[in-house]
Amino acid sequence: MIRDETIASILAGRRKRFLRWFAATVVLALLAIALCGAMLYLGSTIYPVSDVVRALMGEQVKGASFAVQTIRLPRMLAGLFAGFAFGIGGHIFQTMLRNPLANPNVLGITAGSSAAAVFCIVVLHANRAVVSVAAVVAGLAAVLLIYGLSRGNKFSIGRLILIGIGVQAMLEAVISWLMLISRQHDIPAVLRWLSGSLNGVQMHELPPLITVVLIFAPIVVALGRHLSILELGEHSAVSLGVRTDAVRVMLMFGSVVMIAVATSVTGPIAFVAFLAGPIARRLVGAGFSGAVPAGLVGAVLVLAADLVGQFAFAVRYPVGVITGILGAPYLLFLLVRMNRKGEL
Repeated sequence: MIRDETIASILAGRRKRFLRWFAATVVLALLAIALCGAMLYLGSTIYPVSDVVRALMGEQVKGASFAVQTIRLPRMLAGLFAGFAFGIGGHIFQTMLRNPLANPNVLGITAGSSAAAVFCIVVLHANRAVVSVAAVVAGLAAVLLIYGLSRGNKFSIGRLILIGIGVQAMLEAVISWLMLISRQHDIPAVLRWLSGSLNGVQMHELPPLITVVLIFAPIVVALGRHLSILELGEHSAVSLGVRTDAVRVMLMFGSVVMIAVATSVTGPIAFVAFLAGPIARRLVGAGFSGAVPAGLVGAVLVLAADLVGQFAFAVRYPVGVITGILGAPYLLFLLVRMNRKGEL
């Protein structure tokens, strides 16, 4: 009798946690859809909804077709998929390494992509396609370097974070040096890229980003049960039969590829990967994977920040400026809280 009551209580708690997870995920998805609609509808000229829909269907509507198909649709898709990639990638790193500071920005991954992009712009004067490819390759090379240096005889989370911070500092020094030697007319392009922006994104740049997210996001989500076991620690995960190195490499590879490709399209949008995971965890609670909610939070943050940057001020700001304003205070709050708990 007591056993039956215990099982019923456990099942009731699990249902409650699932309902919370499901409700939060649905709300985030609906909010992302609403923001996508706002991205298509709002602009310097506001067209009737019927004209926007007709333009999306491929009809030629005077004025609306160019604005929607050439400017607003690529911008919206870039914000949606890049935000999802940053959000889910940041969540994977924070959860897998059991440290809220362990995100792609702090670990130097985006700095690798940024350094390669700046080099291509300043030294090679390359076009946007070459810059994107170089950013992806450099992001992958940076994470391989960081992981290889941190592996040693035994994987260490603390060593990985410290080496990542060191690599990030080195790459940022390289970026600063490249900007000092660059020609004056190259600096605006460099600053636009480094700030993270959806401006100027074209439809032909999006297929790699969309494809990578659609391929790797389900893989990362499917490995979510292993991710929850990795949170217990290296020894506990091994004792439960998890091949920790293989799982960790697959999770890191999938996350890094998504983040690197997203960065190659939009630039390093500040703090999205850092903020998405904690926000998602507070919304969905414990017990179920936060990967999909974190991706949706990332998409919502990017889309909302871009709308704010475009229409809330007299001057239009890149999306990375707005997310940076949101993320910097949270980083300071997190550092103070960790210091009080003795975690630093």
